[in-house]
Amino acid sequence: MAQADQRELAAWLRLSGEMGRVQARRLLQACGSEVLRAQAQLPAADAEQSRRLAHSLAWLAQPGHSLLTLADADYPPQLLNSPDPPLALFLAGQRNQLQRPALAIVGTRHPTPSGLELARQFATEATQAGWVVVSGLALGIDGAAHGAALQQGSTWAVLGCGLDQIYPPRHRSLAARIREQGLLISEHAPGEPPLPANFPVRNRIIAGLSQGCLVVEAALRSGSLITARLASEAGREVFALPGPIRSLQAQGCHQLIQQGAKLVQSFQDILDELPAPVSAALPAPAAVATPHGAPTEATPSHPLLSALGHEAVGLDTLQQRLGWSTAELLAEVFQLELQGQVQRLPGERFMRANSGPSAP
Repeated sequence: MAQADQRELAAWLRLSGEMGRVQARRLLQACGSEVLRAQAQLPAADAEQSRRLAHSLAWLAQPGHSLLTLADADYPPQLLNSPDPPLALFLAGQRNQLQRPALAIVGTRHPTPSGLELARQFATEATQAGWVVVSGLALGIDGAAHGAALQQGSTWAVLGCGLDQIYPPRHRSLAARIREQGLLISEHAPGEPPLPANFPVRNRIIAGLSQGCLVVEAALRSGSLITARLASEAGREVFALPGPIRSLQAQGCHQLIQQGAKLVQSFQDILDELPAPVSAALPAPAAVATPHGAPTEATPSHPLLSALGHEAVGLDTLQQRLGWSTAELLAEVFQLELQGQVQRLPGERFMRANSGPSAP
């Protein structure tokens, strides 16, 4: 890895690990790449910070490992447009799958035999229909959904710990298979243990990556209900399977249905609500490498550069010209700024880096 890449990765790691997500995103929006340049110049606060940073960089240097940041071209649009997108995600596995449509399948760690069978059935039908199955690698419903998806296609597991700390340990072999066919994903740096507080936070990533969320079985205090709520808040479809009225594992699903989730009896009920998945393998224009190795369109054909023209333009004008969301627009502007193709001017205006000066 080039030294410049090491410095940039270190800057992202510091920014995402030592500052609140909301504050960091505001800084990036206001100052762009200057934030990373400042982070890159800062010395380590102490020996422990240096150790953690070195450990993360060593992990990222291994084959199949990478860091996905808000500046990367392949940051999933679904996640980018969720209420709380992560600044950076550690990935292990098939990063090229990130643009594929995904369906979350979650549920209790203590399922009934019927719940396990239904999780496998719906995961199988989801992969056959073209979705990647997303879940949390937990025991019970999550593990059953991951395992069935691997028989037919791909699956992504979002962890509440570092990707070198597979939890639960019983799923290490399952995680190894997911790494080969799909993706292991975590917001937490390598070495981070599976702390209880990490799991509700990681559920927003499961919800954000997905077009919809299916809850198979859940008690009233299940973490799956957190995922379902976050999915609803992100504008995703929420589905729930009904069960026997006296079953504790069905009470959470019944509550969701009472709150507006769609009652599901067959996979067709999901297909009736979600658009059919479209392959992400679309023809692409010529590409150049970003600092993290992700492809992006060559300069002349990038729609944002075309929208900029050869004048200084504000964000409101760019949104009118492109019709993009604020989050998507800021991510693209920031990515091009990092590549030296866009210049940030006072007053939140932007212009092509090779354009002449523009009057204020």
